[in-house]
Amino acid sequence: MRAYAIDLTQLFERLGHEQPDRVTTRDVRRFVAHLSERGYSHRAIARKLSCLRSFFQFLCREGRLPHDPTVLVPTPRLEQRLPGFLDETQIQRLLEAPPTTTWRGVRDRALLEVLYSTGIRVSELAGLNLRDVDPYSETIIVRGKGRKERVCPIGATALRALRAYQQARPDERKLQTPQAVFISGKTTRLTVRQIDRLLARYVRLAGLPSAISPHSLRHSFATHLLDRGADLRSVQELLGHASLSTTQIYTHVTAQRLKKVYDQAHPRA
Repeated sequence: MRAYAIDLTQLFERLGHEQPDRVTTRDVRRFVAHLSERGYSHRAIARKLSCLRSFFQFLCREGRLPHDPTVLVPTPRLEQRLPGFLDETQIQRLLEAPPTTTWRGVRDRALLEVLYSTGIRVSELAGLNLRDVDPYSETIIVRGKGRKERVCPIGATALRALRAYQQARPDERKLQTPQAVFISGKTTRLTVRQIDRLLARYVRLAGLPSAISPHSLRHSFATHLLDRGADLRSVQELLGHASLSTTQIYTHVTAQRLKKVYDQAHPRA
């Protein structure tokens, strides 16, 4: 509510009056231009404009205004945020961070290996069951958004880590959720929040940026595949994206990498 009030106050202070029925489309456009000149980001301007739309739409619904002055004002095009990812050296440091002297450490190494090897979401990892892992075909069955299932290949290194974890984890008779692949110290299925905390611990141990999240491993998975020649459509299938446009953000990441290589290597760059 406080932000809502601030946005409305900014508009009316800029106009020099507090009478909504006198606000025109041109006034709103000029206000947006003023925010841009003041250095506001497109995202911040879009949020303020959304607030104004809500206010004037309410007045129109209540019959206090004949028309909405924000209708013809376009929302600024938002900057596309590039996903954060780790390079291969950083990934190696992270994967080697969990100690393998306890069953929990063996579990955590397997967990990180599976996240990076398959690119699955952390919620998909948490929901993984033993029957979903097929070591013979080197695939796992993943239940994604909307309970849609897909088959993902899993690398040999991740499979070895899973086998080591299977041998190290507590006796099945002591587990409350024996069907779950990844279990907590309380013998129940690991939750998304617990996995977030585990990763944060190993990020610190590996000396990596604190902003790294489970989703960063998913981004790293996609980026490394594209860097090594994978086609975008295949990466879309592996990530479980419904639309190719969602996957296309990674082309910007790899394009930046290519430009960096070009600048470093080309004699006329």
